Formats: sequence, structure tokens, C-alpha cells
Amino acid sequence: MAGHSKWANIKRHKAKQDAKRGKLYTKIIREVTVAAKMGGADANTNPRLRAALDKAQEANMTKDVLDRAIKRGAGGMEGECVEEVRYEGYGPGGIAIVVDCMTNNRNRTVADVRYAFTKHGGHLGTDGSVAYLFKKQGQLTFAPGVNEEKLLEIALEIGVDDVMIHADKSVDVITSPERFIFIKDALIKAGFQPAQADVMMVAHTRVSVTDKEMAERVISLIDVLEDLDDVQAVYSNVEVDE
Repeated sequence: MAGHSKWANIKRHKAKQDAKRGKLYTKIIREVTVAAKMGGADANTNPRLRAALDKAQEANMTKDVLDRAIKRGAGGMEGECVEEVRYEGYGPGGIAIVVDCMTNNRNRTVADVRYAFTKHGGHLGTDGSVAYLFKKQGQLTFAPGVNEEKLLEIALEIGVDDVMIHADKSVDVITSPERFIFIKDALIKAGFQPAQADVMMVAHTRVSVTDKEMAERVISLIDVLEDLDDVQAVYSNVEVDE
């Protein structure tokens, strides 16, 4: 048993994404394009592209838009140099934050990220300052009410790394990044549709924030970072008490 506000945080994050669907589409298209550039246009042999297309499907993006993004990426993205860059920093109360970006202008991106940290009571750190607190892993989250016993049985059969049952009765299935797609497909085939599924940076230990003012400052910083055009994902070790 772990956590205490997992599902509430997921619902809040999904609601925020729904309210800014245009920006979400832009970020997904960028991920699809870069994934196709790096690993080819075939989602069956390119796990990163497959994961990006799954996100696009969940966001109800049209096939034509995605096909153009794949074609553009597989064609080498002539005339545009988009690179991946990671920034690390500390939020209010020393909360550790990792920010993954895709950008064609590093100077612009780092300035935007640094400003967001500074304005909201945090500061940008150096490379490696907080990344050691996180581990890259596949994580599939199932809503409260899922058949925990059956899910655990199937998960053990297909060889997941861990299963975490939270106090709010949501369930996380943990796997390695390399086996993420296989595990996801197997669980869906068995009738278990995840509410959220992604390869992400997950903190080894969480820092619980119960003070309302502090929690609002931390959430505000994360929201602002996620809203930046060049930011693809934001990870933190904060656990907010709803």
C-alpha cells in the first residue's frame, strides 16, 4: 500500500490537459516527429513512436495529422534542428523537479525554464543535481475499483517489476522501459485498460506536502513549466495532500 492522493492528482492533471488541448496536440506532434526521425516510421519496430501514437490516439488526434508528422520525421526534418534537452531544479521547499524539453533554440528554452523556477520560488540546478533521485520506468495506472486480485495475478504472469496499490485504491503497474509496450498490450488484451500509461521519470521516494500554501506554490510552478511550448514533460518528487 502506498501513496494517498495518486488518483486525485491524475484527475487534476487530465483536466488541465483537456483545457489546453491545442498545446497538448503540438507537444504530441513534436514527439511523433522526433520519434520517427530517430527510429523510423514503423511503429511496430519503433517503441518510442508506438508510445507517442498511443498518446495521440488517447487525445483523439486525426490519422492524417499523425501521418504527416511521421513522414516529416522519417524524411529527416529538413531545415529544422530539434534537440532533446533536460533541465533539473528545485521548487518551493526543496522539491526536486526534472523538465524534459524539445527545442530548436536552447537559449530561449533555458531562459523560459529558469524564469518559471525563479518566479515561483524555486531555482534551476546543474546537470545531475536532482536526476539521481529519479528512475526511468514504465508506469501504468488503473483507476480505483479495478479488480486488484485479478490484475495482480495477470501482472505476475507476464513478469512486471512491481505492483503498487495506493490508499485511494488506484493501482500502478511498474515495468522496465524496454518491456513497457509488451506489458501494456498484454494487460489491455486481458481486459485491463489503464487510465494513464507512459514511460516516465519516477522519484525513488516522495516528499509529502500538507501545507496548503506550499502545495499551491508547487502546483503553480509545475503547471507553468508544463505550459511552456518547448516542455514535453515535467516530473517531481512531490506528493500533494488533496
